[in-house]
Amino acid sequence: MPQSSSSPIALVTGANKGIGHEIARQLAARGCHVVLTARDPRRGREATERIAAAMPEAKVSFLVMDVTDKSSVRAAANEFVRICDRLDVLVNNAAILKDEGLTILQVTPEMFDETMRTNVRGPLLVAQAFWPFLEKARGRIINVSSMAGAMSMPAGNIPAYGISKAALNNLTQKLATTGAASGVLCFSLCPGWVRTDMGGPNAERPVAQGADTATWLALDAPRELSGRFFRDRQEIAW
Repeated sequence: MPQSSSSPIALVTGANKGIGHEIARQLAARGCHVVLTARDPRRGREATERIAAAMPEAKVSFLVMDVTDKSSVRAAANEFVRICDRLDVLVNNAAILKDEGLTILQVTPEMFDETMRTNVRGPLLVAQAFWPFLEKARGRIINVSSMAGAMSMPAGNIPAYGISKAALNNLTQKLATTGAASGVLCFSLCPGWVRTDMGGPNAERPVAQGADTATWLALDAPRELSGRFFRDRQEIAW
């Protein structure tokens, strides 16, 4: 039987490392029951165990989920039913960056398709699969985007990634519009250039700072801000 809890229930994709793991840790520290997901079962379970070991009082669970695989996403949603009866927060964090330093003319079709499949189609599949749980909680979707996807200042050196994040921002708006009828909210955020495997060791921000806005949007941001784009808890231009 799924658990019925007064604590917020949050699910974070790509939570085995980097920003996703730190978002999961921060949400657990705030009293959420956090469900970490990752496509690698070993790494995902190890990440979940690290949070549990550091915070023995935390409620953490793990689900295997590859956001690029529709059957994997559906299987995770079916397994989620056994854990929780609703979902207060969905953090779409899983993403890839394959084209750093390239121009749009150098991006291969395969690279472009893989980037879009992970960074845009993945969040859509997850939102669709977990929508009934979000509706039950009048929950929130947090899409981890990037300034590389901002039309106001497009980045030229990561073209496929930037296009995918621009599409993710538009998906945020579509989900926010659809969710208005049932109380489901959706936000985009830019975490900044963060010291992770993706951001590299020379990035300007620690991972805790990169995850902060996601945690704020998940638990504290006013509901009327749904459908907007944020960085450092402040709205920014699309």
